[in-house]
Amino acid sequence: MKIKSKIVDQAGLNRIITRIAHEILERNKGSQNLVLMGMRTRGEFLANRIFSKIKEIEKIELPLGVLDVTLYRDDFRVRLKQPEVSVSNITFDINDKNIILIDDVLFTGRTVRSALNAIMDLGRPNTIQLCVLIDRGHRELPIRADYVGKNVPTSNDEEIKVKMVEIDGEDSIYVIDSKEE
Repeated sequence: MKIKSKIVDQAGLNRIITRIAHEILERNKGSQNLVLMGMRTRGEFLANRIFSKIKEIEKIELPLGVLDVTLYRDDFRVRLKQPEVSVSNITFDINDKNIILIDDVLFTGRTVRSALNAIMDLGRPNTIQLCVLIDRGHRELPIRADYVGKNVPTSNDEEIKVKMVEIDGEDSIYVIDSKEE
């Protein structure tokens, strides 16, 4: 794994989170009827940070949940040899709510499709809005994000590596050369 470039540092990540929180509140005309749902793993940490920023801005705590989509993935049996299955943590009613689904990187759209299936098994929300830190292109399904921290076009030989202090010990985003050497 070879780092090609560091595209976001800690200060940049904080600015992105602040901007996204404001965009969510603006588009939804405040925080009424909103719930946040982070996708394991880094989407969970990102959702926590957006939750904190909205709490700081609006002085309100939104319902916050964690969604694990491992068992909903279409490559569950093909690509994932020993999948690490966690438990979703959704302790609130999602019916008629406006869900902000949060993940770190949007790539092919297949993980988001899995998340949509998982959410629909939990209830019938009013809307589901997608929030991603990085949109790197290469969609295989007709899925787009409503909130994007940064668009980073990549080649097929590149990957995006999001690092968050909660799990990686640092806040940064890198473009990685993923070619086998």
